[in-house]
Amino acid sequence: MSLFRPRPADAESRIREDFDREAWAHFREISRAALRLTRRPAEAEDLTAEVFLQAWKSFGKFERGTNGRAWLYKILWNVNQQRSRKKVPFTLGAEGEALLAETLAAEEPTPTEIKDEEVSSALDAISPEHKQILLLSDVEEFTYKEIAAILRVPIGTVMSRLSRARAALREKVRGTAAATLVAGNAAAEGGTP
Repeated sequence: MSLFRPRPADAESRIREDFDREAWAHFREISRAALRLTRRPAEAEDLTAEVFLQAWKSFGKFERGTNGRAWLYKILWNVNQQRSRKKVPFTLGAEGEALLAETLAAEEPTPTEIKDEEVSSALDAISPEHKQILLLSDVEEFTYKEIAAILRVPIGTVMSRLSRARAALREKVRGTAAATLVAGNAAAEGGTP
């Protein structure tokens, strides 16, 4: 039996220190990811606050020494999905969009010169499921295994969703680039698009 037992305040301060080390260290990164997801600063702040609130509530379940960054991203995606479901009652989803894409005509070539605004606009135009997988893979550079853990899906599903998401983004980029070209040509000729 120990002569010294830590007071509850000491235990609480250790938990806070652990949380600061494991979670708060990633606050700026989670905030930036939330802004990329929402495209609205106020909404991103709310999303970030909710992520860290959920992280604090479930910190007792977090295994110290594991990937705290991936754990926070998992919470971020889950909270964002819950918020998205409340906004949009019905979504077609990546699989539904893939089925529709199969019935469409042959693809046009992707433009070789693409502006950042066109990519950003195209990213906003694809489904939230596609946007999510692209951000995790191509922006945040998580591995397939880490993405599978964050989204709670098999690695094969990650790979197929990522393929469909990239195809959807390519299609949207083609559309925005074509619209920009038509508008630019009309303006150059003195007309309106």
